[in-house]
Amino acid sequence: MKTHLIIIGNKFVYNRSLQEYILRDIEKNSGFIDNITYFKDSDNSFFLYLEEELHTSDRVIIVTCKQNFSTVGKVICTATSDNQILKEGMLIPQKASLFAERSYLLEFQNSLINVIQMDEGQKMPELLLKNEEIRATIHIFEEDKSTIVTIFTPIAQTYEVNIDVTQEVQGWHRVDVTSNKYGDITKFIHAAKNLLPKKLIASSNIIEYIIEKLSHSGKKITFAESCTGGLLSYFFTKHNGASKILEGGLVTYSNTLKENWLAVDHAILEENGAVSAEVVREMSEGALNVSGADYALAVSGIAGDTGGTQFKPVGTVYIGVRSKTQHTEKHLHFHGDRNYVQEQSALMAIKMLLLLDKETFF
Repeated sequence: MKTHLIIIGNKFVYNRSLQEYILRDIEKNSGFIDNITYFKDSDNSFFLYLEEELHTSDRVIIVTCKQNFSTVGKVICTATSDNQILKEGMLIPQKASLFAERSYLLEFQNSLINVIQMDEGQKMPELLLKNEEIRATIHIFEEDKSTIVTIFTPIAQTYEVNIDVTQEVQGWHRVDVTSNKYGDITKFIHAAKNLLPKKLIASSNIIEYIIEKLSHSGKKITFAESCTGGLLSYFFTKHNGASKILEGGLVTYSNTLKENWLAVDHAILEENGAVSAEVVREMSEGALNVSGADYALAVSGIAGDTGGTQFKPVGTVYIGVRSKTQHTEKHLHFHGDRNYVQEQSALMAIKMLLLLDKETFF
């Protein structure tokens, strides 16, 4: 069944953090969103659009503010030949089969409609439209997409599951697995793991997986970031349990702080420049020494949109990853705008961490 999300109100269009919170919560609790449609407060076309949508979509989630909540209910009642009644302080359609605080669910013909009232600073109300599809995610490293598809397609057919393969960064592919009515995702993942034991991680969220693994082994991680500006720290601290494994991170944007905080040798900076393998090697070593962590990730590069040179164009990034016993550095070149280069850099650093210590992570 397809899910269509309709969002009504200016605040959801312009308030990016509120918008992202809503999307995160819906995807977590109700699964993949097939279509998203936004309407501003002044756009009266949503009345006709909503009436048509109630006759066509399988699953509809409508998010609106308190100001428009009862109006949306009136439109639904008009389309479904119903009346609004007062329930738990809310005006909702009489035919609503379930309701909770600021949320109600009704069934009309072949559609399920969940209407939610949401405003700034509030916690998302309960989603009554639950995800009925069984799904899982696995991550494959050091294999190309065509090989993954070739290996996994026969297994997927055997266990009646569907797979979608997408690339996170080079050498790291995400495989989303969904089950048919009689499919068996557990057996599919077990068979896939047997084929690629040191290249496959089964987890919906790779950061949460790393946190769990490091927590279990009692190990810590730290970061030394330049062009990513703390993005690695953010990637980890936005998840529960980060305090168990994260010692902290240093954003050493200037050469002065690279020297003073991370003990990067002045001569190495002068000879090689801040964006170099030699510097990220010393950044990772300095971060490990100052924190006492077990792993250190270091990133330095030119995210853009300016600052590039003939020999180090925009998108040039060096990443260093170190444990107490080994280290590795990579020279990479990413394409895209500033933010995309930063995110690709952070993801590549995470990939390098996983591959540095396969015994812990695979």
